[in-house]
Amino acid sequence: MAELKKEQWATRIGVIMAVAGSAVGLGNFLRFPGLAAKYGGGAFMIPYFISLLLIGIPICWCEWTLGRYGGQRGYNSAPGIFRVLTKSGGSIYFGVLAVIVPLVIYMYYVFIESWCLAYAWYYLTGGMPQSVGTDTTPFKQFFADFVGTGDNGLVLGGRLSPAVVFLLVVFVMNFYLIYRGLSKGIETFCKFAMPSLIFFAILVLIRVLTLGTPNPEFPDRNVSNGLGFMWNLKVPEGGSVWTLLNPIHNPEIWLQAAGQIFFSLSVGFGIVMTYASYLRAKDDVVLSGISATATNEFCEVCLGGLITVPAAFIFLGGDAITNVAGSSLGMGFLTLPAVFERMPIGHFFGFIWFFLLFLAAITSSLSMLQPVIAFLEEGFGLARRASVTFLGLLTLIGSFFVVYFSKDLEALDTMDFWIGQVGIFLLGTITVIFFGWVLGIERGFEEAHRGAHIRIPGFFRFIIKYLSPLYLISIFSLFIYQNLVVKATEEGSYVWRALYKHETQITLGFILILIVFFTMLVNLAGKRWREREASAGGGGL
Repeated sequence: MAELKKEQWATRIGVIMAVAGSAVGLGNFLRFPGLAAKYGGGAFMIPYFISLLLIGIPICWCEWTLGRYGGQRGYNSAPGIFRVLTKSGGSIYFGVLAVIVPLVIYMYYVFIESWCLAYAWYYLTGGMPQSVGTDTTPFKQFFADFVGTGDNGLVLGGRLSPAVVFLLVVFVMNFYLIYRGLSKGIETFCKFAMPSLIFFAILVLIRVLTLGTPNPEFPDRNVSNGLGFMWNLKVPEGGSVWTLLNPIHNPEIWLQAAGQIFFSLSVGFGIVMTYASYLRAKDDVVLSGISATATNEFCEVCLGGLITVPAAFIFLGGDAITNVAGSSLGMGFLTLPAVFERMPIGHFFGFIWFFLLFLAAITSSLSMLQPVIAFLEEGFGLARRASVTFLGLLTLIGSFFVVYFSKDLEALDTMDFWIGQVGIFLLGTITVIFFGWVLGIERGFEEAHRGAHIRIPGFFRFIIKYLSPLYLISIFSLFIYQNLVVKATEEGSYVWRALYKHETQITLGFILILIVFFTMLVNLAGKRWREREASAGGGGL
């Protein structure tokens, strides 16, 4: 079978926009503000920025460098990239996780993405419910009916429900763009979508910052206090900053901060590595990596952090935020609709808000498909149409689990914990170890600086080789201990649900089947690569 023509990015700004698009998603505008409000406001920013310095930026540079390194040696998928880093064929199996993580996350993320488009449509057409005072009950009921959280299979019950319609629309959009390829599909769309969502976010931000004190009956609910609720350091009564940040007594704040960095920057997904593999030999990975990171942080800290929580505080008060703090879904689909209901010209800004969330979500979901496409194309020589068709059918089956097991969003939550949290931590650790210890820190820095216009500060050698792995292993150990040991016997914990809940067991079984299936595919791809090298007279790596 003839080898497929290698794709490449058309422009440098295009790849930066694509990588930034993969990073800028719902976590920037919903999850981050909720976590900051829940974990002490400004206090949360301390572990957040430490995590950014020790794992976010370093792993970002590692993935950009490893991706370009593998791409110049003919590989665009993580199994192939890991393979060229060692002389051991077994290293390709580390790449299984880099295929499974974005694949499974896409299966539930695309459903949430469709909610954003649906809410934008309902705001545009006047289909959102109304409420009185600070009551959010109509929006909770609207969300429950739309998604079907009351029981399993509600949105599939004998009719084509709006949730399914919007999911199919978003599904088709994703696969149309991924079918068009890297430069004509992903790059072209992201070059339009990223500036658009930033423009829309700035419009909403201006509206929020000019609200003043909209309700004279509650003079304390003003912009200044709303920003203070989000950003001021909240120390527990009788405690101190150390009490709040002590990782032994309060590990949760560190776990959530590290998890937010992973999810926010899209590091630990295998996405950046695949995107970077399509770069040219002299393309600047250092500047591109920090540019994409800066764009993401601007959207997260400067836009998301200044819009969501202050707006909710001004119209609903701190209690409404506290009840949903830390929950992306609660903040985004239960609280904010009540905010727009009370905001002047609220339906217009509600449409803009949910449309920008949709743009942020689709640029992220597109990036989750490319690692699997790259693996299918280079591992088995599949043409674009065949790989897109296969992936479309597979992800449609996975999304069916999420849609069908809709009671309390059980399948979504299960996939998010075991893959969207545990899987990301594992893959991030593997990536930084491969860069610092397998490729080697000196060789890695030499590779990173090839064609670079700026240099990585020297102290990052020590961070990447020692501090990043140590920090990741420590945080992950705390994470496992908290969720799989301390809370294991609690009813409703992830371990308890895996043992006793039928829906969780089926979802975990599906994930396990995917892992076994792709392990077999990676094994077959490895044999094909060895045969190709032998026939070319390479005799190995």
